[in-house]
Amino acid sequence: MSKDISIADVVVHLHPEHSCDDETKIEKDLRGHYGVVSVHFNTKEHPHAVVVAYNPDIVNSQEVLAEVRKCDKNAVMAGL
Repeated sequence: MSKDISIADVVVHLHPEHSCDDETKIEKDLRGHYGVVSVHFNTKEHPHAVVVAYNPDIVNSQEVLAEVRKCDKNAVMAGL
């Protein structure tokens, strides 16, 4: 029995004037989503982007985007 899991990454870009002013809330909500492995903002280099690693056998990129859009309805997805 293999214990390997698949990991996919997606970058979600927030609108520069997004309504959710708390990146901690976005991180918390994403980390609470079953299948999400890690969440990372790099506010110094890319202040409006969040990188999300997830298990595509459990969750898909559209679900990840929908979670972010709870805070920023104008968020868009870009693959890695």
